[in-house]
Order: sequence, then structure tokens, then C-alpha cells
Amino acid sequence: MQAEERQQEILRRARADGRVDVMNLADEFAVTSETIRRDLTVLERAGTVRRVYGGAVAVGRPPVDPALSARDSLMTTEKERIAKTALAEVPNEGAIIVDAGSTTGRLAEILPADRELTVIVNSLPLAVLLAPRANLTVILLGGRIRRSTFATVDDWLLQPLSQMYVDAAFMGAGGLSLERGLTTPDPGEASVKAAMMGAARRSILLADHTKVGNDSLARFGSLADVDLLVTDAGLDDGAAAAIGLAGPRVLRA
Repeated sequence: MQAEERQQEILRRARADGRVDVMNLADEFAVTSETIRRDLTVLERAGTVRRVYGGAVAVGRPPVDPALSARDSLMTTEKERIAKTALAEVPNEGAIIVDAGSTTGRLAEILPADRELTVIVNSLPLAVLLAPRANLTVILLGGRIRRSTFATVDDWLLQPLSQMYVDAAFMGAGGLSLERGLTTPDPGEASVKAAMMGAARRSILLADHTKVGNDSLARFGSLADVDLLVTDAGLDDGAAAAIGLAGPRVLRA
């Protein structure tokens, strides 16, 4: 495949998926990562993509909000490692918030059976998953149900969250960047995420490296609001250092 053909295919994928990853593209096209980075530079100069850590996003495309089932099938190994690393942050007893999302869902799956916890969720699938466990008291926050993620959102949740104080909130995000902070595609979900972080002694963000440098529609916090970012080894040293200077401790699983 010639360089121009490869660049057009990369652009097509960026527009279809919202984002492309350098290492994945290098594997798929059987070229070096430096070749892919040069391709992305050409596309960026043409104004069709914007470079972000580890890849690029399409320019001028509406914020991407894929269904939970689609997101759950991406970066599965990395999400499992992130969840296992984040498990060390779960207290032995007390209360935690587990935000709706594919990576936070991995953490919910492996919550230990020997800890008496109150778990507050805004996700129907997580409530169904956790409710049968005898060691857990599960509180489901009610609100509008987002069809793409089955998360409950909007102002219905803000009042109960304002009366809660938990040991830790395990959060997800659509994107995070030094410039824009923490973002998500849905404004109603953004207000809930901000309230969840405000109700917690510690805020722990679970996000794989493809989220870094990516911005969605609605902002719900800054990196300084996060105590700990648990991500994967795909996040390079420079990006990890820059994020750490902005506030959170960074763990790469």
C-alpha cells in the first residue's frame, strides 16, 4: 500500500471511530510506528486530524459516544490490568462510588467478597451485577437512562449525591487532557460525574491511554480534582509526567 492510500485509510478510520491509535495502525499496516506518525503529521497539516497522545482524532467530527457494548470490546487487556491495579485502592470497609463505564465495570466485577462495602452506582448493569452479593449494600441512583451506556444521569441524582460522603469514587471519562481536563460526551452525565467526585474523600480515575489528549463535549472537572489516575503502560513517560505535574499521581498498570 502506498503512503497516500494508507493515509486515506487512516483518515477513514479516524472519521468512523473518532480516534486512531499509532501502535494499532502500525501492526495492522505492517509498518513502523514512525511511519504512522509521519502519516498523521501529513493528515494534521491537511487539517483533517488532530494529533493526541498515542494517536489522532478526526477534526470537525461530533463527539463520539459509542454504546457500552462497543467500548467494552476495546482495550480489554488494558482495562483488566487497570481494574486489578485500582483494586488496591478499594477500602476494607466503608462506602465507594463506582461510576458507569466499561473500565469501572471491570473493577466492579472483581470487588472482593471479604469486604463489607456500600457501593453507590449510576448504572443499571452494575446494579444488577452487584446486588446479589451478600457482602455489598448497593445503592442505585435514579434518573434518566442513557440508551448508549445504561447510565442514570441528569439533575435527579444531584440531591442524593449532595448528602453523601464516601471513601473513594472510581471514575471514568470520555477524555482527559491538560487543556480541557476531564470530559464526557453527555452534559447530563458531566454534572453527575462532578457531583460524584465532590462526594468522595478521594477521586480515582480509571482510563486507558487512548483517552489521554482526547476531549469530549462536556467538562466535569480538572486534572487537579483527581487524586490518582490509573492507566496502562501505553501512556508514554512524557504524558505521564505532564499529567502528574497537573495534580494526580499516575499509576501505569
